[in-house]
Amino acid sequence: MFPSTIHAEAPKNGYDSTNGRYWKDVTNISSGPSAPTHYTVTTRDPPANHTTFISPEKVQERVSVKYEPSPGKFIPPKEKNWDVIIIGGGHNALVSSAYLTRAGLKVLVLERRHVIGGAAVTEEIVPGFKFSRASYLAGLLRPQIIEDLNLENYGFKYITRDPSSFTPTSRFSGLNMKYLLLGSNLDLNHVSISQFSKKDAIAFPKYEDFLSDVRQLVQPLLDGPPPMPTEGSWKERVGTLRRIAKLARQGSSNPKVIGQLYELFTGPAQSLLDRWFESDILKTTLATDAVIGAMICPSQPGSAYVLLHHVMGEAAGRKGVWAYLEGGMGKLSEAVASSARKSGAEILVNATVKRILYFEESGNNKVKGVVMEDGTELFAPNVLAGCTPYHTFLELLPGLSRDSGNENESSPIPPEFQHHIRFMDHSCGAFKINCAVDRLPNFECFPSPPDGSPGPQHFGTIHFESKMEEIQNAYREASAGIPATRPVIEMTIPSSLDKTLAPPGKHVVQLFVQFAPYDIDPKQGSWADPGFKNSFADRVFRIIDEFAPGFSESVIARDVLSPLDLERIFGLHKGNIFHGALGLHQLGYMRPVPGWSNHRTPLKGLYICGSGAHPGGGVMGAAGRNCAQIVLSDLRK
Repeated sequence: MFPSTIHAEAPKNGYDSTNGRYWKDVTNISSGPSAPTHYTVTTRDPPANHTTFISPEKVQERVSVKYEPSPGKFIPPKEKNWDVIIIGGGHNALVSSAYLTRAGLKVLVLERRHVIGGAAVTEEIVPGFKFSRASYLAGLLRPQIIEDLNLENYGFKYITRDPSSFTPTSRFSGLNMKYLLLGSNLDLNHVSISQFSKKDAIAFPKYEDFLSDVRQLVQPLLDGPPPMPTEGSWKERVGTLRRIAKLARQGSSNPKVIGQLYELFTGPAQSLLDRWFESDILKTTLATDAVIGAMICPSQPGSAYVLLHHVMGEAAGRKGVWAYLEGGMGKLSEAVASSARKSGAEILVNATVKRILYFEESGNNKVKGVVMEDGTELFAPNVLAGCTPYHTFLELLPGLSRDSGNENESSPIPPEFQHHIRFMDHSCGAFKINCAVDRLPNFECFPSPPDGSPGPQHFGTIHFESKMEEIQNAYREASAGIPATRPVIEMTIPSSLDKTLAPPGKHVVQLFVQFAPYDIDPKQGSWADPGFKNSFADRVFRIIDEFAPGFSESVIARDVLSPLDLERIFGLHKGNIFHGALGLHQLGYMRPVPGWSNHRTPLKGLYICGSGAHPGGGVMGAAGRNCAQIVLSDLRK
């Protein structure tokens, strides 16, 4: 017989005997208030629920504070009528514009900010220091785009990084101040990995060959919408069959890779890495690619695909590697824009689009053009949206209010389509810090040269995690609405190889930080509070100081971008750097909405050309190129 009352012992050393937990493992999470019946504008978007009513006026009021306004005056183009109008001047939008103008179309690109490129920009936030302010590495851009648009003639130049990866250890790590250095030299890789495991040193080149085989199989899937042989024009169908045939040839030449591809698309990265390797530091270094920009941990199904997504590119002929761009990521966008302008595209900045125009003809809705913030109307039978699907369908079209229950508001988009967009997964957890420093980080385990010049430890991506548990713990906190105590940190120092970015003797340090959730438990704080945001940045600096003492003191100035800033400045809904999470439920045929993965939308003449379309995010350009091909196919009908 059980006693009617259990008397708990007083916690000893933080241990609670009634539940077998330490108190430090139990966080008091806010349940939050119940959903309101009517939306009131705050620093948050209207909640995605079935309860809160949102008026059209509140949608516009929210949009006016959600995104940073254009800093300059909009100067309308002389022409009112165009063949194509593109909303947003991100790299995908610019790629679309370049291909469409080369085909003879009259194209207008409208960018809200004062600089083109979307997240692929170079900005001189601190005088003399040029930051790749958002995206910070190149390598995913499709080689065909570089060739087709002659980008190297317009200043596009890769700077290869070798070594490409450095994982330091601290005096607190228990690894005797060893470090892991990886690059293109197989012998040096073997020596470095052997410090931690001789078995892993032997397995590593085989693992890279395995990824290379899978990467080759995936390539045809990137150069067009997900294969649908029975849809589209005859030319689209022929192209689809060619891609399927190429896929089949590559699969038949190496049948084993098909099963491996399936595992990478569906499985957890940790089980894959556990099978290949035994040393925690190597597995953890490789696992960071499985969580960048994703609210996911390596033990979760689907994380292996995120890993694959980040090794699918090539730079300067080298497969699966990342590189810098001379002059920063903005040089990529500028090169594409120059190619587009050479063919006749007009690209405007300080150009905020307020609404997408449409009309009804013979019972069908068709796109008509756009209305600008100042009321200017511009017309085109084809409009491409390089912005997020959320902004396109719920904020530029009457979607958010109608989906909340406003039956008086009509929309050209089917209710089920808009409803799907509203409930898309935008979890991400990205946080970016751009630093101007007066000297390079000096790692205790691998000190800088006496003269302070860059060494091999500064060239590649620097990882500050050596145990898989660190990634898992950071994810657990972030998934509960708590910015991670020890977030995942990637440091890059492009000025170590590119002397155009900083004054002599000084450097640009970029910190990409993972597991800083957009939606924070209110008891923790708010990204809208500058003190809270900067305290998180200080936490990141303290972690780096453990490995490179004095780093914090070397920082002259810093540009701190929370998820809220990524949304406000770059138009990334909920700070998601991919325009929507790269989960299995939002890839391929599901991106952005089931049945609409070919860049077309239910509104005739409106297309999606940004990362919210297949094949997803990263500075790849594939979505822009593929969308342009679909538009040209439709115009040839």
